[in-house]
Amino acid sequence: MNRVVVTGLGPVSSIGIGVSAFTDGLREGRSGISPISSFDASGFPRRNAGEVPGFRPGTLLRRIEAARWGRSGQFAAAAARLALADSGLDPATVAADRAGVVVGTTSGESVVVEAVTAQQVEAGFGAMDPELLGQVPAGRLAHAVSTELELAGESLTLATACSASNYAIGYAYDTLVTGEADVMFAGGADSVCRWAHAGFYRLGALTADACSPFDRDRSGILTGEGGAILMLETLDHARARGARIYAEVLGYGLNCDANHPVAPDRASIAACMRAAHRNASIKPEDVDYVCAHGTGTPANDSVEAQAIFDVFGDRVPPVSSIKSMIGHTMGAASGFGAIAGTLAIAHGFLPPTINWANPDPALAGLDPVPNTAREANVRVVQNNGFAFGGNNAIVLIGAVE
Repeated sequence: MNRVVVTGLGPVSSIGIGVSAFTDGLREGRSGISPISSFDASGFPRRNAGEVPGFRPGTLLRRIEAARWGRSGQFAAAAARLALADSGLDPATVAADRAGVVVGTTSGESVVVEAVTAQQVEAGFGAMDPELLGQVPAGRLAHAVSTELELAGESLTLATACSASNYAIGYAYDTLVTGEADVMFAGGADSVCRWAHAGFYRLGALTADACSPFDRDRSGILTGEGGAILMLETLDHARARGARIYAEVLGYGLNCDANHPVAPDRASIAACMRAAHRNASIKPEDVDYVCAHGTGTPANDSVEAQAIFDVFGDRVPPVSSIKSMIGHTMGAASGFGAIAGTLAIAHGFLPPTINWANPDPALAGLDPVPNTAREANVRVVQNNGFAFGGNNAIVLIGAVE
């Protein structure tokens, strides 16, 4: 059975594009929240989101023509291209069928769906642009990466909503552990879009200006976007080519309580944590940092914290949420968490929870790393991802021993 390591990181986010910029954004506690520009949000009481400013796919992509792909596909392909460049891998040294991709998403190409729907509403079915219709299938997110990087291995898009990137990392991990591939690109991509913004508003889950996870006065999420792809490979493959190794994927845990469409379940989340620890052959006391799902809604943060207390007892590691900086990037969320956790191990710091002002008495004992990044010796990171329908996915990442 192969060990699996992280050798390339590809963040395309509202606080920075590329490893250096994203790392700086995390260390600085930078906010990537701004007024929405990707659609007309003037009719909404809530008008802020974590959009990626200045995203120019043509400057990052080499093979695919950006205009022929939806924005989420562009994010996925650009993030994968960045991860490949960061890894230093020469693609010619890997057989094309020994490298694959798994991309998680919530909304797929909903921006494209909205565009063709507007055409149909205005002038009938015949008015829908065939080029746009061809961009609709969500499976094109993984296809975009495979085409951009000329990969001939498995190419899969997973739509397990806001835990989808962790599902993707787990799937890629299994593919590498069992020797079915040498290299896998895994993570997620999503775009700020009207339907998701409207949906979360109708759920009463959107906050106005700033997301404040674990704060007493937290009031909801802000939607976000981007692409978060990690390049994974077997340890033997990485060492044979002299790769720089960031960290090791130790294992993961998955479950689904199927209890409620939107309400998180404390017992199920705790069970998922324990399953991840077993799979990774670690104990709770081995975990140095939890990169939380941490959406900033009253219910999610409370349930997640209580599940953490159940599992970790009186030894709770620091728990922070990068959604305070980049918003809730949906299917890319746990991909960004995995990148942040990997950087925490590689560079010895804890990303902060910004916008935090008031301790919540109900969460006493939880350290959210408030507002300022903290230097720390991080050996094991738990990266949480939870989704509608009770789809829970947790990935464990560790320093390479």
